[in-house]
Amino acid sequence: MLRFMYVIIGSIYIIPYYIVQMKKYYRNPEQYSEEACYQLAMKVVNLIKRKGRIETYITGTENLPEDGGYIMYSNHQGKYDALGVMIGHKKPCTLIIAKKQSQPIITTQFVDLIRAKRLDFTNIRQQVSVMNSITEEVKAGRRYLIFPEGGYTDNRNHLNEFKVGSFKCAERAKCPIVPVVVYDSYKPFGINSLRKVKTQVHFLKAIPYVEFKDYKTIQIRDMVVNRIQEHIRQMELKLQEPGYISELWCGEEAVTEEGIVEEQLS
Repeated sequence: MLRFMYVIIGSIYIIPYYIVQMKKYYRNPEQYSEEACYQLAMKVVNLIKRKGRIETYITGTENLPEDGGYIMYSNHQGKYDALGVMIGHKKPCTLIIAKKQSQPIITTQFVDLIRAKRLDFTNIRQQVSVMNSITEEVKAGRRYLIFPEGGYTDNRNHLNEFKVGSFKCAERAKCPIVPVVVYDSYKPFGINSLRKVKTQVHFLKAIPYVEFKDYKTIQIRDMVVNRIQEHIRQMELKLQEPGYISELWCGEEAVTEEGIVEEQLS
């Protein structure tokens, strides 16, 4: 919370401008394309990243399908998760967010800007409608980010239970699934500090529909969970190696202010 307030106070001069711009963009879809809206969203994300003293190490962007719609399923740790994933995702994508979490000022304009879906956990019928809508949009080529844990507690780099129902979208859309690992992503807004923090986002190898078309939904869920869990396990083994952390952050893929992932020279 301390870092969040620091970002707000440090950006107070520019926040009204971005609120007005975000409203202008999403209220005039005939004038501003999805790509234009996403570029504006990335300016907001990079402002938060810069003001919040956050660095994000990204790998696996080559695993993102070049064409068509797909769904990214990620573990969930905190408020920075979606922003971290978007930093590494150059093409427009959107997400599902809990209705209650989407209501604060700035957040609600941002959610509207990227045409995200709000999920009301108290309304089963609304949830079904939203998931059906996502299925159709993915079939039409949109890219979605879903956090199947449904929320986060103080789980940090440990997984909570992934909800089986969230995988119905990919099953019905017959689209690729991209497992995503966020690591140390709870730190930006989950610890009471203003020290520089470093997070990680890893896009794992995409799972084509033909690989899971004969699976039951729970088997699809278990496959994604196992791949995310195994990647975290391998990461933590590497983190124990002497000098690995220095090597990691010396030659990392750094994200520029334009949101382009590029190799940083050591």
